[in-house]
Amino acid sequence: MELSDVLLLCLAAFAAGSLDAVVGGGGLIQLPALLLVLPGMPVVALLGTNKLASVIGTGSAAATYARRIAVHRPTAVRMAAAAFLGSGVGAFLATQVSGAVLRPAVLVALAGVWVYTLVRPGLGEVEALRLTPRRQNLVAVLGGALIGLYDGFLGPGTGSFLIFLLVGAVGLSFLHASATAKAVNTMTNLAALLLFGLGGHVLWGLGIAMAVCNLAGSQVGARLAIRRGSAWVRRVFLVVVAALIVRLAFDVLT
Repeated sequence: MELSDVLLLCLAAFAAGSLDAVVGGGGLIQLPALLLVLPGMPVVALLGTNKLASVIGTGSAAATYARRIAVHRPTAVRMAAAAFLGSGVGAFLATQVSGAVLRPAVLVALAGVWVYTLVRPGLGEVEALRLTPRRQNLVAVLGGALIGLYDGFLGPGTGSFLIFLLVGAVGLSFLHASATAKAVNTMTNLAALLLFGLGGHVLWGLGIAMAVCNLAGSQVGARLAIRRGSAWVRRVFLVVVAALIVRLAFDVLT
């Protein structure tokens, strides 16, 4: 592998970490970069390497948020545990089945998320919990398991789906939802990485180099989100989801 290729992928990892720490969507940058720079590599190996780079960044962002934002820990823990199990199942499926089968459904879901958020300008500006504790836990567990399954299987948009679930269904603000989503996303990345690693589907040297850059980017993104607040995070969310829709539409059509 050429040094210029490694540097390009590390730059992509930094940008992905910054974006992912705010609203998710790092897979919009990092995974396509791996596919573009290393076209001859098996896709499953690139998925595993992407998870290695991502888990360090999401874990770092989760720790930064936890020090500055009051995360609802019971909800986060239950959701993360369910997402961990779901992601392991999804990663196993990714070694057996092409991710192309899910892309049309994900495209429709993302379009619905974007329209719903756009037409409700006050959504997520302030915290307004709308569920009883029992129902909130149920949503966290079921939603975490399903989104974790998707993350292990395909991945792009996982953070955005987590944030939308926490804002739209639970009633968290965008900032608090982003903080919780990072903790959950760390566990989905870890579960997928363990399965890919055990199967020998990780480029460890490259993944570690990208992980360092992803970590640096995640610190920049998390601190920026905390400083700018929920209204700014909402605007970034709309831009990122729109970009994800365009990218997935291109994948489906081509």
